[in-house]
Amino acid sequence: MYLVVGLGNPEQDYSKTRHNMGFNVINEISKKYDIEMNKNKFDSLYGDGIINGEKVILLKPQTYMNLSGNAIVQVVNYYKIPIENIIIVYDDIDIEPGNIRIRKKGSSGSHNGMKSVVKMLDTEDLTRIRVGIGKPDFENDLINHVIGAIPEEEVQLLNKGIEKALEAIIELLKTDVDIVMNKYNAN
Repeated sequence: MYLVVGLGNPEQDYSKTRHNMGFNVINEISKKYDIEMNKNKFDSLYGDGIINGEKVILLKPQTYMNLSGNAIVQVVNYYKIPIENIIIVYDDIDIEPGNIRIRKKGSSGSHNGMKSVVKMLDTEDLTRIRVGIGKPDFENDLINHVIGAIPEEEVQLLNKGIEKALEAIIELLKTDVDIVMNKYNAN
């Protein structure tokens, strides 16, 4: 069993923001594989199904970004999901829009949602897909950049990153993470 988690914020106000790239990826996977996101438990909205012969839980924590780990640890403990079968997807300002980066372990960097996940699961050995959202034009405009409205001209570029993340997740379910990293991190 795999757990694929998209990090984001639960309220409608955040649904069309750069900070919800993780939720957007989960939404696209659920549509593509007809997995209903209709279960509400573990401080999360989730659904389960089969993708390429693998049982998969798609999860959107409803705890707000900075407490994402609180929800994830509940699911991991309940279903006894091994750390190597967890994939975390989230936004990253250090990657250009339309691109993704995959890592199989490492620090959480400056991302507060990932800091919470690392703390609650007590490991940095987590496969993660970082979806590029780019840096703001002005350094002191970071908060507005990640949770503000996305300009229409940028939506298509961000959607390319969402599609790449979806493809990478599907490949991670059937092949070695190093192979997937080599394919997607080269872009």
